[in-house]
Amino acid sequence: MKIRIKFSKTGNLKYIGHLDTMRCFQKIMRRAEVDSAYSEGFSPHQIMSFASPLGVGMTSEGEYVDIEVLSTESSAKMMERINRVSVDGIRITGYVKLPEKSKTAMSMVAAADYLLTFDVPVDQQTKDAFAEFLKQESVIIHKKTKKQELDMEIRPLIYKTEFLQNEKGQDQLFLQVSAGSAANLKPEQVMEAFAAWRNVPEGSLPFHNHRLEMYADLAKENRKRKLVSLESLGEIIE
Repeated sequence: MKIRIKFSKTGNLKYIGHLDTMRCFQKIMRRAEVDSAYSEGFSPHQIMSFASPLGVGMTSEGEYVDIEVLSTESSAKMMERINRVSVDGIRITGYVKLPEKSKTAMSMVAAADYLLTFDVPVDQQTKDAFAEFLKQESVIIHKKTKKQELDMEIRPLIYKTEFLQNEKGQDQLFLQVSAGSAANLKPEQVMEAFAAWRNVPEGSLPFHNHRLEMYADLAKENRKRKLVSLESLGEIIE
C-alpha cells in the first residue's frame, strides 16, 4: 500500500540536510511502529522517497515523503501516532493513500510555492522595479552544476508573484515557480537575477525562504498548467 505523508520542517531542523532528514524520518517511522515495507537484499531498508530536497536553512510546511506499508490505521490515527513520537521541528499534517499505480512524488513535482520574508523593509521603488523586471520576455541566468555550466532561461519558469506583509509588519514576497527534475527554479536564483538586472549587490535584500506547497501538473501536453497539490492525489483513510 502506497502512502503519501505531508509534513512541516521548522525550527532548528532547518539546519540539517536532506540525508539527515531522511534518517530522522526512518527513526520516527520505527518509533511510531508504522508497518513499513522493506526492500529485499543484504541490507533491507524502508521503502521511502522524498518529493524534493529542502535546502539547508530553509523551513517548510509543504514537504512530502512517499512510503510503502503492509497495513495501516486511519489517516487521523496514523498522524497522531507519528506526531506523538516525532522530534521538534517535524510535524505530520497529511497522511493519504495513493492509487496502486501512482507515480512517486519526486517524479511528479512540477511547481512549488515559496514565501520570502525580508529582513529589511522593501520600499515601493524596489517593488515597482521588481514588476518591471518581470515584464521582460527573457531573463537569463548562468547556472553552475557539478558537471557543467550553462545559461538558463528562467522567465517562463516564474508563474506567480505577489508582495505581502505579515502580522509583524515584515515585507514578504510570494513566489510560485517551476520545480522538479525537468525545470527547477530556486527563489534565490530569481532574487540574484533581479539584483543583477537592477545593478545592486547580491544580498542587498536578505530574506528567509519558506516553502509553502508542492504541486503536480495534470495538464495535457501543450495545454495551460493544471496544478494540484501532491496531497490531493491521494485519499484520506477513514
